[in-house]
Amino acid sequence: MDRLYAPWRSRYFTMEKGEGCLFCEIQKEEDDKLVGILVRGSHWFVILNTFPYTNGHLMIVANRHIGSLGAITGEEGAELVEFLALCEKAIEGAYSPDGMNIGVNRGASGGAGIVGHIHFHLVPRWTGDTNFMTALAETRGVSEDMAASWKRLRPYFEQGGEDGA
Repeated sequence: MDRLYAPWRSRYFTMEKGEGCLFCEIQKEEDDKLVGILVRGSHWFVILNTFPYTNGHLMIVANRHIGSLGAITGEEGAELVEFLALCEKAIEGAYSPDGMNIGVNRGASGGAGIVGHIHFHLVPRWTGDTNFMTALAETRGVSEDMAASWKRLRPYFEQGGEDGA
């Protein structure tokens, strides 16, 4: 049997599960590049997914710890839609995908890796990007590391982000 080694992924399985919420903790970090935050808004922030399905996999995360769509206020909803459009534009500009998955996973049974803190995924897709590795080996090949993705995407958020940060 052949083996594909990806030692950087072991961090996902060995991370200590703290008492607090990972997204709440990430927001406290002042070095956005270090944690992969591309832009911060009044109600949401955009971050690279640390364990992406494809290059350019982004998440829009609520600033406050809320767990459902029904808990989103009108102001939060308006900014969310703005950020969805901004992320779509950034991904299209930086990666030129053939399509995109945009969605939210709620609860552990719904596929949420971080339960109880609502966040939306934007996953660029290309025709034929599901290959034997995903189908047979439950492994995804992602050719770009987080630092390169951050550098590629950041200019789109500097131009279009509310805070311009």
